[in-house]
Amino acid sequence: MQIPDNETLLAGIRAWVEVETPTGHAVGINQLMDMVGAEFAAIGAELDRTPGREGQGDHLLARLPWRGAVPPATEPGALILSHLDTVHAVGTLEQLPFRIEGDLAYGPGTSDMKGGAYIAYRAIRSLIEAGIDTPLPVRMLFTSDEETGSETSRALIEGLSEHAKYVLVTEPARSGGKIVTGRRGVGRYGLSAKGRAAHAGTNHALGRSAIRELAHKLIEIEGQTDYDRGVTFNIGRIWGGTSDNTVPEEASMRIDMRFTDQADGAAMDAWLRQLTPVDPDVAISLTGGLNRPAYSKTNAIAALFEHAKGLAGEAGWVLEDLHTGGGSDGSFVATRVPTLDGLGVDGAEAHTLTEHLYISSLQPRMALLRRLLETLA
Repeated sequence: MQIPDNETLLAGIRAWVEVETPTGHAVGINQLMDMVGAEFAAIGAELDRTPGREGQGDHLLARLPWRGAVPPATEPGALILSHLDTVHAVGTLEQLPFRIEGDLAYGPGTSDMKGGAYIAYRAIRSLIEAGIDTPLPVRMLFTSDEETGSETSRALIEGLSEHAKYVLVTEPARSGGKIVTGRRGVGRYGLSAKGRAAHAGTNHALGRSAIRELAHKLIEIEGQTDYDRGVTFNIGRIWGGTSDNTVPEEASMRIDMRFTDQADGAAMDAWLRQLTPVDPDVAISLTGGLNRPAYSKTNAIAALFEHAKGLAGEAGWVLEDLHTGGGSDGSFVATRVPTLDGLGVDGAEAHTLTEHLYISSLQPRMALLRRLLETLA
């Protein structure tokens, strides 16, 4: 099996990393979609590009040659899911430039998930260059809004999965190289309060503080966290008010909810919707809802994992799996289609200014992706 050397793989990853693509930065994302599309076109893929909407970048589907032609998207096949958006704002490269230190390659999106997306592309390319026809047609989807909940790509993902026998997701590996066979569900919400403004010095009693109301709600909501049930709430951002000496009329906060059992997710969603203000003179309003469903290792996922574990064993390494708390696009399809997640590079500290991948993971994990495509039928 011909696997590119690490220097070649890192050069390709670097080119993708050095195009900054925070979610919502359509210019940067579409620039990278252009680059990725050109690389796939060069190996004979047909491209279906979905224009971005609601301020997001485009989505790109690459359909690969199979048995002498590119089959229609309805032909049952293997679907690879990747996203090109990151959480890192434009300008992060100045603080976190692509660099190599020993076995670590640093840069925004190196592990989550440009590294994984790139090695999947190289796995496909290596098969085509070797003249190997896979048992199933292969399609690879690149989306632009995964990090904020996939609101403009979810329908596309779910539609493509209807014609997939297997789904492979190039999210980064977990805990030293483990792949993901189950994920907690995700809910994302905004809670806003509207009170009454007043001068804090001369008319304080006339004011009704929106921030004070949300402070009550923060304690009430985060108090519903139950680690034994696998339910957690996190208030990630809160803002409001206009000046130090004005009773704040408006305030808002963002709520992240995670749950292990789908019934718990539905119950907590209903609980959030019945919240009432402590101060009857302050109005509150909730937006958002359940974003990604929870799933656990089904029999079909277990069989797919055992197959992947066997392939890794043939190459001399032990593949393990886990159930994790983070959401992914795989969550949308895993209850219906056998799905393996976390097949991307091994790395650490994603979403931070020390995000990196382990260079030693590049070739083994590319080889595993290739072997999966060679053997899934």
